[in-house]
Amino acid sequence: MKDKIHPEYKETTIACVCGEVVHTRSTKQNIHVDICSKCHPFFTGKQKLLDSAGRLEKFAKRYAGKVKPKVKAEEAPEAPKAEKS
Repeated sequence: MKDKIHPEYKETTIACVCGEVVHTRSTKQNIHVDICSKCHPFFTGKQKLLDSAGRLEKFAKRYAGKVKPKVKAEEAPEAPKAEKS
């Protein structure tokens, strides 16, 4: 490794707003974060689930009548046949 090109890697603390403190090593000193694994909804199990059914209904309502429904092969009118000359 080359000398004098690498940053100092020293002991530091990472502090969350919820009060959690993690001691680790980093190139930065005293890191403050807004959310950590102790208070993040995904890790705590208090995550809100999205109402995907409501989103689909909203989409269908918005585009109702703007898109022509697909016609099944049985219901589709037959194409005119070309006559031989």
